[in-house]
Amino acid sequence: MSPSSGPDATVPKAIAGPSEFLDDRLGAGNFLKRNLRKVFPDHWSFLLGEIALYSFIILLLTGTFLTFFFKPSMEHVIYDGAYEPLKGVGMSAAYASALEISFDVRGGLLMRQMHHWAALLFVAGMMVHMLRVFFTGAYRKPRELNWLIGVLLLTLALAEGLTGYSLPDDLLSGAGLRITEGVAISLPLIGTWLTFFLFGGEYPGEDVISRFYSLHILLIPGILLALISAHMILMWVQKHTQMPGKGRTNNNVVGAPFYPAFMAKAGAYFMFTFGVIALLGTFAQVNPIWIFGPYTPADISAGSQPDFYMGFLEGALRLMPSWEINFLGFTLPMSVLIPALVPMGIIMTGLAVYPFAERWITGDNREHHVADRPRNNPHRTSIGISAITFYGVLWLLGANDEISWVFKVSLNWTTYVGRVLIFVAPVIAYIITYRICLGLQRKDAAIIGHGVESGVIKRLPHGEYIEVHVPAAEDIEAHMRGKEPVPVLTGADTEPGGIPPKGMRGPIGKLKAKMSTAYGGEKIPLDDGHHDGHHDGHGDEHAAVGAGGDDKSITR
Repeated sequence: MSPSSGPDATVPKAIAGPSEFLDDRLGAGNFLKRNLRKVFPDHWSFLLGEIALYSFIILLLTGTFLTFFFKPSMEHVIYDGAYEPLKGVGMSAAYASALEISFDVRGGLLMRQMHHWAALLFVAGMMVHMLRVFFTGAYRKPRELNWLIGVLLLTLALAEGLTGYSLPDDLLSGAGLRITEGVAISLPLIGTWLTFFLFGGEYPGEDVISRFYSLHILLIPGILLALISAHMILMWVQKHTQMPGKGRTNNNVVGAPFYPAFMAKAGAYFMFTFGVIALLGTFAQVNPIWIFGPYTPADISAGSQPDFYMGFLEGALRLMPSWEINFLGFTLPMSVLIPALVPMGIIMTGLAVYPFAERWITGDNREHHVADRPRNNPHRTSIGISAITFYGVLWLLGANDEISWVFKVSLNWTTYVGRVLIFVAPVIAYIITYRICLGLQRKDAAIIGHGVESGVIKRLPHGEYIEVHVPAAEDIEAHMRGKEPVPVLTGADTEPGGIPPKGMRGPIGKLKAKMSTAYGGEKIPLDDGHHDGHHDGHGDEHAAVGAGGDDKSITR
């Protein structure tokens, strides 16, 4: 059938032609036509996840280039390259090859720096994307599986960053590797075995670089690639949640087709991301390993800082008091175990469990294809900000020596203050965020009930001057009216003395009911065009003026 006739008359020629070509040979024409015309919701925040995706592609490209020249060996060599200050210095072959890439390979330093910046942007993009998904409730049914894949991707990205960070074998990466060894050997039962497995013997051993190299370029990227593919397939099938607005419901999709709109936007955004990373790699120095020198266990330096995504673990180690438990001849170094496992466990486990905990508390088993505005679920938003604050305090105190030196304050006092803030700051952040969310809900209710300021000043018959309010624009009002009350379990609000439902009669059931009542419900109802009495008796007159009553007016 001709692509310009019959039922395919509405299909663009650019789609119909290739579809017909492939259909004749592979029988895939209908599949392509159906999917190239697939409609996706459109919102700027959906591009945050694409930053991580495009950064990963750039990581693969630049990493492939670097593998041609890097030598993952701890063999001792004497440097004789182009960097004069290190000539004649003994070092590992890995560090020597990293210097060679930086100074002797054409474009090598640019590739190294682009690779490093892409790694930073990859993790940062994933973090921001997950925050967007969390705060809008886009993890809810049917997207829980994709959320879990995202949590696993973030965990693996941290491991990928750690292994890559250690490969150059310079003094900075060696210090981080020494911390990694200390954490590994502190693990009960398996610590010694795991350390000997990674390092090929007692620290620093002879094999850690080659083994981390295998993990960094083969095992972890392979798993990442498989998980990203699964993530994208599920996203393709389920599509993004769409933002509330005019004509948007759980039963439709309002947006643009994949081809040409979404494809053109994605292609342009990839080039933009690539350009930003290339500019950063060209003009913003990162990880200047030639300044740090080769790693030797005897050398130390002040002010060493890991990449930002590992900073919270560094901060946890610095804040933790010296505490160990000795039992039956065994020692548990809690000052290492707790910082290494607890913060990471709280954040990652909390992320993985939250969708299911929320569903358990609210009893909400519906499918959700329209995102929430963060203000409309104040407890979820407050929990998210508390977690960010917890992470932020740890990240900030990972540089307590720099803070102490720059601001001329006691290093001990920065540590003491950090130990207090790690518990107090998240609570304060929760309270403040919750009050802000309620305030924003009240603002939305006021706009729905009284309209928006018009800039027109009118004088009432009794002499009072007011500003005329007009109804909000249709799209803005539809965006606000997309608000839904957070669900509450049926029977959770049973009156005292009443008979609660069967599932809420035991201690856990009663706790569940209280949590559901506190977490869910309508906090600030939208005011549907009714005044709340704050006009001091002049509400009717204001309404008449707003409707175009007869009076004098002044345009502001």
